[in-house]
Amino acid sequence: LGLMFVILLAQFNSFYNSVLVLLAVVLSTTGVLIGMLVMDQTFSIIMTGTGIVALAGIVVNNNIVLIDTYDRLKATITDPFEAIMRTGVQRLRPVLLTSVTTILGLLPMVLGINIDFLAREVTYGAPSTQWWRQLSTSIVFGLSFATVLTLIVTPCALMFKANIHKWRQQRSRLGTNETVAT
Repeated sequence: LGLMFVILLAQFNSFYNSVLVLLAVVLSTTGVLIGMLVMDQTFSIIMTGTGIVALAGIVVNNNIVLIDTYDRLKATITDPFEAIMRTGVQRLRPVLLTSVTTILGLLPMVLGINIDFLAREVTYGAPSTQWWRQLSTSIVFGLSFATVLTLIVTPCALMFKANIHKWRQQRSRLGTNETVAT
């Protein structure tokens, strides 16, 4: 996470945006833990941990795309709310496509379905699926949770930052006007 933070800080040149991306990664582990409880699986350090690392890559990618688009639109659009709404409209499809294709691709492993194309048979709970079940469960549930975070919480956090910036500007203007008046 530390190395990711340094890279994000170099890319965004913003402490807030870097923390926001890493916060999404940390919060997505909540989805992993919920998934482990729902699927009644144990937490494996190796396979679940590897799933969390893979999940972090997808979550970081989705958040970088969203925040970078917002930063570019903010340069041309003066209203932060309008920039956030346009960012959501422009990035909804790429974020959802990334998430949905990953989730659908891993769903057979989560459910323990093994398809043998040569013998033309489908088995449930085959021994080969047991190895990858925890990894795929952590990615599927973590990504489902992180997609909601990316599409709802990240824009809200960007609006929060814009509101704080606006409040500080108004406060500094009031302070300047009071000094001039006295």
